[in-house]
Amino acid sequence: MNRRPGRLVLIGHPVAHSLSPTFQNAALRAASLPLTYEAFDIAPEKLADAAARLREIGASGNVTVPHKEAFAALCRRLTPIAERVGAVNTFWTEDGALVGDNTDVGGFEEAVARAFGAQRVWRRVALIGAGGGAAAVAAAAERWAGCQVSLWSRDAERAERLATRFGNVQRADTPEAAVRDADLVVNATPLGLGPDDGFPVPVHVIPPRACVFDLAYVRAETAWVRAARAAGRPAADGLGMLVAQGALAFERWFGEAPDREAMWASLRG
Repeated sequence: MNRRPGRLVLIGHPVAHSLSPTFQNAALRAASLPLTYEAFDIAPEKLADAAARLREIGASGNVTVPHKEAFAALCRRLTPIAERVGAVNTFWTEDGALVGDNTDVGGFEEAVARAFGAQRVWRRVALIGAGGGAAAVAAAAERWAGCQVSLWSRDAERAERLATRFGNVQRADTPEAAVRDADLVVNATPLGLGPDDGFPVPVHVIPPRACVFDLAYVRAETAWVRAARAAGRPAADGLGMLVAQGALAFERWFGEAPDREAMWASLRG
């Protein structure tokens, strides 16, 4: 960043459920930065127009579902990790152009280490879903020596593209086949955000010693995480990843780390 953002925003569809404004505004207050982090619901057909307007006003911010992959194509430049993932969740305006980054990868790594232990070695990851969040998980797993990813998605075409991009990813025929022998099972679908959602994969087919991580989050944890924990599997939802990727994004925008305790305190409140 070479100057303070003209505006700080989150764009997605929907965004009303997002907790990002809560903790990002707490971080801004703690840093005495005179900005407000705002959320805007942008329909997919309006994304290109919105990106052009953000560029014009020198905005920075975050991108959430379903725009992460499409927004990457609207940036003039991508950081190496965003280019590897093929998705953008963090952006800023530099010299009149949008620059796309991906802090989901680092956020996922931080959150998994926090939830299950930094010394844990992951050899086989089961990944449910094939969108931008799934690509970030695959990129993180690529950094884990010897780690293989078994992928299942309802969208066979997106799953094939993801498996082609990452050499450590192999497609599975069913969710049950994906989790077989896994030591980490990751939900990278929106399942869990709705009160009537089913589970991305039945808990009883998850290996007893596997850890369960849900990229989705709600204030009282997702039903899948609660069910997995009740069945004896260590489990965590995506709130830790959300805060971690948000803190990394804050550093990109302002060149300094945010007050993470202030961020977490805002969520506890």
